[in-house]
Amino acid sequence: MGREPLETMPDVMDAKQLAEVLRISKAGAYNLLNSSDFPTLRISGRKLVMKQDLLEWLRNHTNGKG
Repeated sequence: MGREPLETMPDVMDAKQLAEVLRISKAGAYNLLNSSDFPTLRISGRKLVMKQDLLEWLRNHTNGKG
């Protein structure tokens, strides 16, 4: 995915896309998607995350907010 701007991120991401965006392993992305405090969307048994929910979750879990 490179250093593309946030606007090019998909509006809804699966584990593979989440891993690419966050530059983590696919297993790490699945761990996030299965975390109780991570904002997931379930469609046909698949866990997905919406871009805006991901950005909000990242803001809330970043040290030194503000």
